[in-house]
Amino acid sequence: MKISEFTATKLADVLRRGELLLKLGPFVARLKTDVASLVSDIALMYADFSVCPADAFADFHVEVGHESGLRRWFKPQVRFFFDGRPSFIPLPAAQAFAMLEWGLNWCVAAHCHQYLIIHAAVIEKNGMAAVLPAPPGSGKSTLCTGLVMRGWRLLSDELALYDMASGLIYGMSRPINLKNKSIELIKQYAPTAVMTASMPDTTKGTVALLRPPMNSVLHANEAVRPSWIILPKYEQDAQPELVPHSRAHTFMLIAEQSFNYDIQGQRGFEAIGNLVEQALCYQFTYSQLDDAERLFAQLLAERVG
Repeated sequence: MKISEFTATKLADVLRRGELLLKLGPFVARLKTDVASLVSDIALMYADFSVCPADAFADFHVEVGHESGLRRWFKPQVRFFFDGRPSFIPLPAAQAFAMLEWGLNWCVAAHCHQYLIIHAAVIEKNGMAAVLPAPPGSGKSTLCTGLVMRGWRLLSDELALYDMASGLIYGMSRPINLKNKSIELIKQYAPTAVMTASMPDTTKGTVALLRPPMNSVLHANEAVRPSWIILPKYEQDAQPELVPHSRAHTFMLIAEQSFNYDIQGQRGFEAIGNLVEQALCYQFTYSQLDDAERLFAQLLAERVG
């Protein structure tokens, strides 16, 4: 059963009881909330996602609930709970969906050490996958979104799950987190994109979430072997430039952008070495998404050819 098959009343009811088990790639999250706006955003953003039976095993038990007392009515706030324990400072109720998404990211990054977890977007087309690791502000999510809206399959815009034994990367195909100027840019570039309302004044500025394409969600369980590791760098008015990036420097960047590299020890060191050896490594500077689409199409054609 999919989220889209629930009526609004039924979805609100199962979420209020904490009986919605959402399938997120290799994980299952049990969700609970009494926040009406969050119920609506879940219905919108996760419409194509499957749910599991209420008595199935869940990797994460999470809740986003109203703060009690006056805060429920005066400048209402919400708080994120993990396994029944409050885990973060409260946020304005209007930021409930962003809190859920950031909280789910934390659940994976802090607990799923069967994977090397890399702060990176991952996209795939025709069996070829690109890993886009980069620090915040590099244009990673904008580039990822632009390509996904032009036919690339989304695995992740935030967390690449690298299986250290097989060398494959898994994703969850969850909503894409867009910030500040990227929101309007994507609205113009992809007018059919479905987004939440913009949430201003978050710790990351103004934020909106974009619904992943149905095809990406339907194939969320299909892992990929990386063909390229491409370090994106947005520069205003820059001409598109794709240049080789040394494997040594790529190794260091991935280690820096990994949430649990220090926990993995030698296994993590060897895993990153294997990752950069099996992929072509580049740095990509861009300012226009049309240029990026054209260049990535060329990469794909060259690799297939």
